[in-house]
Amino acid sequence: MRILGLDPGTASTGYGVVDALEGDLAAVTYGVIRTNANERDARRLQQIYEAVNGLIASYKPEAAAVEQVFFGRNVTTAITVGQARGVLLLALENAGIPIAEYSPPKIKETIVGYGNADKAQMQMMVRHLLHLDKTPQPDDAADGLAVAITHYHYHRYESL
Repeated sequence: MRILGLDPGTASTGYGVVDALEGDLAAVTYGVIRTNANERDARRLQQIYEAVNGLIASYKPEAAAVEQVFFGRNVTTAITVGQARGVLLLALENAGIPIAEYSPPKIKETIVGYGNADKAQMQMMVRHLLHLDKTPQPDDAADGLAVAITHYHYHRYESL
């Protein structure tokens, strides 16, 4: 099974593509979709949409998972992240890819075993679970991989 994991953001959307074969996980690719803060919001969302469509065309995921918006104190940031999430969901739905959504604490609990894990713990476990030689950089890319790994575990559990 090939899974596309997405960590939404307007400035930087992290992504990770993971293959799951007989219980073993392998990173296919990972990185970030960056947009320019000087661009209009609509243009930035269009760039995210086009980039995700490119990932879908190149890697042909069978499933996708998107991190849910975590509302902190900054409502403006939450709104822009929500807009980026909407674009991701639209691209995945248009491609006919089944979509799952996970909260940040659920992802942390799945990857580290603790819902309040910090970034360093998350990155270390993603590296370990995918047998990578180095820690995925930047943070958003590691988060995209973590979302994909989380979906694998939940999908596997549900299929049992």
